[in-house]
Amino acid sequence: MKKDITIPEVENVFLAAVQEWSDDFMEKVWYAYLVNDSDFNLDSVMVVSKAFGTIDGEMKKTSVLRHAFVEVPAVSVVKIEMVEKSLLVLNNEFMVTFFIGNTLYDKKFIFKSNLINENNTEEVPILFVEGIMVK
Repeated sequence: MKKDITIPEVENVFLAAVQEWSDDFMEKVWYAYLVNDSDFNLDSVMVVSKAFGTIDGEMKKTSVLRHAFVEVPAVSVVKIEMVEKSLLVLNNEFMVTFFIGNTLYDKKFIFKSNLINENNTEEVPILFVEGIMVK
């Protein structure tokens, strides 16, 4: 039975953390983006995020946030959420589920603890700004 189930591989869809100026906080803050670098529209996109890890020997985890997008067009990006700077020392996990046509795709993206910092940046496709990518 399990051999009959095909799980499609997610290609050209990834997450990026980009630092931007925030007038609300009067400093640069990190934002998570969903990047669709494919030739297909992503339909009924659901993103579930949480952070977890150890701080000072104590296990910490955040509440779960959910985001829904009707469509993410081909070769485009959508801003998901701000990543609070106190959470950068934790693993930040994003579970992304979407449809391409009638096929359901899902993938877990994890920004490992302390990965999101200015020393690890590279150019993010489509946005053409410096950021951290997880594929």
